[in-house]
Formats: sequence, C-alpha cells, structure tokens
Amino acid sequence: MLQGAIAGLAAGGLYAVLGVCLTLMSRLVRVVNFAQAATGMFGAFTAVWFVREIGLPIWLGSILGVLVAGLLAAAIGFIAATWLAEASTTTRSAMTVGPLLLLISLSFILFGNKPQPFTPIIAGPAFSFGGVVISQVTVATVAMAVITAVAVRIVLRRTRVGTQLRALSERPTTAELLGIRSRPLSIAVWFVTGVISAIAIIIVAPSQSNDATSLSMLIVPAAAAALLGGFRRLDLAVLGGLLLGVLGGLVAQIDEVALVRNFLPFLFIVVLLLWTQRKEVWDAAR
Repeated sequence: MLQGAIAGLAAGGLYAVLGVCLTLMSRLVRVVNFAQAATGMFGAFTAVWFVREIGLPIWLGSILGVLVAGLLAAAIGFIAATWLAEASTTTRSAMTVGPLLLLISLSFILFGNKPQPFTPIIAGPAFSFGGVVISQVTVATVAMAVITAVAVRIVLRRTRVGTQLRALSERPTTAELLGIRSRPLSIAVWFVTGVISAIAIIIVAPSQSNDATSLSMLIVPAAAAALLGGFRRLDLAVLGGLLLGVLGGLVAQIDEVALVRNFLPFLFIVVLLLWTQRKEVWDAAR
C-alpha cells in the first residue's frame, strides 16, 4: 500500500503544479483556463519534434518547447486581455475551451495521434523510504509544486509587480485609474503559467500515458486540486493535487476497485461541490 501511495505522488505532483497554475489564473486574470494542460502538452510535443526531427540536444529541444508553450499561452492571454477585458469570468473561461480543442486537433495533424517517444530528462531512484524506492521524477514534481506555490506567494506579497497584480485582481478599475497597465501584466501571467505547465509535463510525460488527449485531460484532476482551495488558496491546491495522486496510487493497488482510479477526479470534484453547497442542498432537501 505504501508503495502504491508513493507511486501516486509523481502524478500528484503534476496535478498540484497544474492546480497552482489554475489557481493563479483564477486569482489574477479571472479565468479558469481549460487549455492549461493542453498548452503544456503542445510545448512538450514540440520539444520531442525538435529532438527527433531537427536533431537538437534534449536540453535545447526542451527549452524551445517550453518557450513555445509560453508563447501559445501568451497569445491566448492577448486575446482575453484585448477583446474580453470587460467580460465576465464565465465568458473568459468558456473562451479557453476553443484553444483546448484547437491544440488537441493541431497536435493530431502535426504529431499524429499516437503517444510520443519522450526521452526522460530525469530518471532513476532518488532515495528509499521504508523499503520503498522514491523516484527522482516524484521528488522533482512534488518539489516543483511546493516551490512554485511558495515563489508565487513571495512575489505577490513582497514585490512591486505582485502588488500591482493583486490590485488588478481585486480592484481592476481603481488599479487602471492609478496607471497600472493591466494588459502586459495579464499576458505575463498567461506566459509564466504556460511555461510552468510545459516544464511539469515534459518531466512527467515519459512515465505516463502521453498521447495528446490524455495529457490535455490532465486539466480535470488539476481542476479538482484547485477546487479544494476554492481557486484562491495555493497551499490547498498543492495539498489537493498530492492527495489525489496518493488516493489514485492506493486505489490502483486494490484489484476490486482499481477501475475507480479513472473516476477519482470526478468524484473528488462532486464531493467538494456538494460540500461547498451543503447548506443549499440540505435546505432544498428539507
């Protein structure tokens, strides 16, 4: 059981990283970005293409792939900041479904519909705990989730840019009247989250189902992780992602309920939604 739980931490770290990105997007630019994992997927596939077809070294191909993901996310952010600046969160979030489907279709056209031959950037055991070997990928993804959440908190609390971002998220009209330029800051948030998503997916993809649809649908467990923190709290988003990964690893160890693993994110979301709406649900039941 312990081995299953620890094995699930690698996926949990990825969910946590993507959950932190979703929380950032929701807090700072008022978007639930359904294309968050898809932009990372496309950047990762581009990295594989650079390595296989152009013959670039893995490190250089990965850097270029990460930049492509960041630029794609920035392009979507430019559209949102230019033509949907005054739109509601619901409208801005619905807009991201288009890029999600577009990126999946484009990846089928450019890279095919089969899993990609990722070369692991990080591989091998890191250390043993209780007789269970913990991989370097697990350590890297969990550390990345924690470091990203802490770094974002420090930037938002201790820097001038962070103060401007918080002002734009909480009092957008007042912030703009004070001369804070919202569009460049919003696009920068999109770019940074696109870069983070691509790095996490490039690290984990060699050890997971890595076809375009599977990687893009990582948005579901990521959304479940972000939902634990109400798309506001970064620490709970990290906790939610890790918890979901551990639960998935534990369930996979039990043959009778192993299939439930595929539905865990949906169950997680339903339970959280019912819990947050419990007063209304109980009142209606009465």
